[in-house]
Amino acid sequence: MQTVDVLVVGAGLAGLRTARLLARRELNVLVVDRRRSLSAGIRTTGIFVRRTLDDFDVPDHLLGPGVRDVLLYPPSRRAPIRLTSDRDEYRVADMAAVYEHARRAAESAGARVLLGVRYVGASMGSVRFAGAEPVTARFVVGADGARSRVARDLGLDVNRRFLVGAEIVHPIASGTTTPAFHCVLDPRVAPGYLGWVIDDGRHAHVGVAGYPNAMRTGIRNLLDAFAADAPGHVAPAGPVERRGGPIPVGGVLRRLACPAGLLVGDAAGAVSPLTAGGLDPCLRMSELAAAVTAGYLRTGDQRVLSRYDGGALRARFRGRLLLRRVFAGIRSPAVAEAAVTALRGRALAARILFGDGSFPEVDPRLADPAIDHPRR
Repeated sequence: MQTVDVLVVGAGLAGLRTARLLARRELNVLVVDRRRSLSAGIRTTGIFVRRTLDDFDVPDHLLGPGVRDVLLYPPSRRAPIRLTSDRDEYRVADMAAVYEHARRAAESAGARVLLGVRYVGASMGSVRFAGAEPVTARFVVGADGARSRVARDLGLDVNRRFLVGAEIVHPIASGTTTPAFHCVLDPRVAPGYLGWVIDDGRHAHVGVAGYPNAMRTGIRNLLDAFAADAPGHVAPAGPVERRGGPIPVGGVLRRLACPAGLLVGDAAGAVSPLTAGGLDPCLRMSELAAAVTAGYLRTGDQRVLSRYDGGALRARFRGRLLLRRVFAGIRSPAVAEAAVTALRGRALAARILFGDGSFPEVDPRLADPAIDHPRR
């Protein structure tokens, strides 16, 4: 049975970045993912906010044109609030290519990535798979999504509050749209969240998300109804792809680490509870996770693990968690119409949609001042 320092379960953005950072610290890192291709089972729109692109190395050629205009519509679709920034606030990525780039970066750093290998369970350092021989791992990183199996096996906290999202993605004819992010607050199609339309210059992304218990006709029917007349949506110029999955919105989980492993990405609840954005949080928390893991394996000091503290992060989320509860309570078109009217002309709308603070800054130096932190 082979032995590795760190087993990372899940080859999404959080898992691959954590693996890369750990491998650069000369640890023996293995990444496994049940998917046979990283282009399969994509569950994110791929919207990167300006703050993420300023701080992390997402290659420019994998990103669509910059988006500076956001239009927020009430259920009536009349008189939307239009917000225009003097900077590019959003860019939509080709996520299949982003994942492949992250995989190559992890492998170049020395990590091994095995696809088509399903995690079955872990006990006393022994990890079992379907599709590969078991391994012994000194530490397990759970990057296996919102309903993490690793979290349960390690006795860590699990996500309990979810939205469910779905979108269609299809090619568009060149030059038929002006980059803009159309958001519709309408509880009839997206109870507790939004419907959206955004494009990356080549593909349109049209989606809805909300609380599943309020989607009485099913999310697929709601998505199709929304797409039929969604503002900013143009006709497909090619095949339509469907994406979807759960979105944890309960905030960062409290108990994220133990001597056997820790959680990153959606598995850790690293999603903004207000905007439901997860790409920026997963990258920021991956840096802290890698520093904590390396510090713990180097010293054996369990106090290092206490620096990966979900409770401390949650304390910085109080305002966003409160707004999430307000958002969740908007269940009638009349209330949604009034909410958009109330936001009109207020700085709060721009703060929510253009804000730099959707997820708190996470400083990896908190893990262990003695660790050398590689440059990004």
